[in-house]
Amino acid sequence: MITPLSEALTERGYDTLTPVQEAVSAPDLAGSDLLVSAQTGSGKTVGFGIAIAPTLLGEDTQFGPAAAPLALVVAPTRELAFQVMRELDWLYSRTRAIVTSCVGGMDMRQERRALDRGAHIVVGTPGRLRDHIERGSLDLSEIRAVVLDEADEMLDLGFREDLEFMLGEAPEEKRTLLFSATVPPMIATLAEKYQRNAKRISTISKNDQHADISYQALRVAASDSEHAIFNLLRFHDQESAIVFANTRAEVNHLSARLANRGLATVSLSGELSQTERTHALQAMRDGRARVCVATDVAARGIDLPNLNLVIHADLPSNTEGLLHRSGRTGRAGRKGISALIVPPRSVKKAERLLKWAKITAEWTEAPSVEDILRKDEERLLSDPAWNEAPTEEQSAFAAKLLELHSPEAIAAAYLRLYQANHSAPEELQAPDTKAAPRAPRDFGPSRWVSLSVGHDDRAEARWILPLLCRAGNIDKTAIGAIRVQKGETFVELSEPSIDGFMSTLGADGVLEEGIAATLLDSPPNLPAPSRGPRDDRSGPRGPRGSGPKSGPRSGGPKSGIHEAGRDTSRDKPGVLGGDKPREQSGPRKDYGEDRKPRHKAPREEAAPERLPTEGAVKAKAPAPASKPKSDGYKPKSDGYKSKSDGYKPKSDGYKSGPKSGGKPFGKPGGKPAGKPGAKPAGKSFGKPGGKPAGAGKPKGKPAAGNDARDSSKRFTPPGKAKAAPRKPRAGGDAPPRRSKS
Repeated sequence: MITPLSEALTERGYDTLTPVQEAVSAPDLAGSDLLVSAQTGSGKTVGFGIAIAPTLLGEDTQFGPAAAPLALVVAPTRELAFQVMRELDWLYSRTRAIVTSCVGGMDMRQERRALDRGAHIVVGTPGRLRDHIERGSLDLSEIRAVVLDEADEMLDLGFREDLEFMLGEAPEEKRTLLFSATVPPMIATLAEKYQRNAKRISTISKNDQHADISYQALRVAASDSEHAIFNLLRFHDQESAIVFANTRAEVNHLSARLANRGLATVSLSGELSQTERTHALQAMRDGRARVCVATDVAARGIDLPNLNLVIHADLPSNTEGLLHRSGRTGRAGRKGISALIVPPRSVKKAERLLKWAKITAEWTEAPSVEDILRKDEERLLSDPAWNEAPTEEQSAFAAKLLELHSPEAIAAAYLRLYQANHSAPEELQAPDTKAAPRAPRDFGPSRWVSLSVGHDDRAEARWILPLLCRAGNIDKTAIGAIRVQKGETFVELSEPSIDGFMSTLGADGVLEEGIAATLLDSPPNLPAPSRGPRDDRSGPRGPRGSGPKSGPRSGGPKSGIHEAGRDTSRDKPGVLGGDKPREQSGPRKDYGEDRKPRHKAPREEAAPERLPTEGAVKAKAPAPASKPKSDGYKPKSDGYKSKSDGYKPKSDGYKSGPKSGGKPFGKPGGKPAGKPGAKPAGKSFGKPGGKPAGAGKPKGKPAAGNDARDSSKRFTPPGKAKAAPRKPRAGGDAPPRRSKS
């Protein structure tokens, strides 16, 4: 090991190196790429700082003038990046190394100025480092070593593309060191692509759990999770703790609850700014805060001194989360406790997590009130203040107290003052207790009262109950069953309260305006409760499909189809099912007496006086049932004509109308165009409701004066003179116009 680094370790109090630090600093691994997996809290930061020192310094003991960086350290979170920078600062303090940071959320201009001044080691987060590289403020041409700390976490957070970009920008002859608590397949793939014959180092035992962490699984009742957390913090008083929750909302909630109990609490989550997160961690390091409530943003790499307790308020989603959360304690040889709060619904999940993580936990219960008070007495009696010699001022004041009070009174007052500085512990339920089912109430003899409101008046028991108590001056314990029926409501009242209830209401028995109570001589005959439809719906409702069958929704009758058993007595002659052919199209009106039509009937069906007269029907022989419609409607394929042939666009009007008259309508429901009984013209309309174009003209080739291309000749409004015809263009191909004679 290089001398300046060994001196810094000795000054810091390192007597021996951890297993991972010894493994990565082996002389035979100098210059090799490394893929290292070690437990959290095993000293990986100091380990890779020792490992890259020979690559950066060579035979020298101090760095030269700072220029382009020689080492790049990438961390997944801002807190971990700052922590790594602090560790490397004191480790390389005797080598005159300049360590700078490039972290998201900080001022990028200051970082750019620091890089312009020069640095030997750059520590940062993936996104910000890539920004500096793309902007040209970070030069990787002189990089000798790249360290990816918590590489598995960076891949989980979606930084794979950024990592590959940075590794691709660095020189090929660089050293690449990957440090991770676990080595999933994605890490192995990244190592194969960007490392050269990497040496695999693992200090994780597959069978033994972290020896410095004691795991506890605390069974609590469903409603006592927060109380158990508070009791656990009270039991381990004067010790730093971190409480993990799964969501930001739960972090804010727990922080407020613990702060209200008198605990110095800070919170740490992704919604906080970098300044707020830095202040929260610094408060924990300075001792100004004792409890940190955090999401998993603090589960990786955060090293808080004297952190002895980790509480999982919400169980982590996987074993990696459990190991990394618990790894915030038991670091660098210190002992710690990792406690899981396990309500009844989470017992199976906790058992699976512990089994898959190969952790043996002690299943126990949260500290009770007696346990906490006993612990308070032990701390009070073992306080080192009892062994300190009093000063003269303290002795004089003690003499005054003894003159005024007895020793027992002084000791009791001191105990009360001590307890006043600590919140009282919570009384917890047994974790396996369940709410006992409510025993049926012995109501005793009763009478029934009828109220003049029911379902039809939107009566509900939730407002009838307070109305009875208020108007009848009775307690709710005197009210039994409340049965709301369609037109009235029956209420059961205890017999001793009947007289007072009725006398309070008076002779009319009015509870309030529109609601009167009547005393019944016998219990009402209430129907059995049914899960079917409510019986207050209007009209009888038979089983689905019990009504008359309906025919086709639209179109004419189908040839050769007969509905057996259909009642045709309601059918109108010539409309539905009569002895005359069907004369109208559209939905059928035969819905039965108690059924409403699905669709609104067309207006032409609702106005029989607009149908053709009987003479008109006789004048035109009905078409056979098997023959297609021939009522003047022409399909598109038959009605298409070229421009020179008088064709008009679709927007010029309706084409369909009642079959019997053969005339198309203008507007839907309006007066039929043409006289009843007239021969259908088969022409399309100009405008809806207007006169059909070419009505009364003979079929065949259009007349010369009725050219479709001449819009002024399409039709003449009644009562107005026709405009003078335009002169044809010289040499034009317009057809000759018909004379007015």
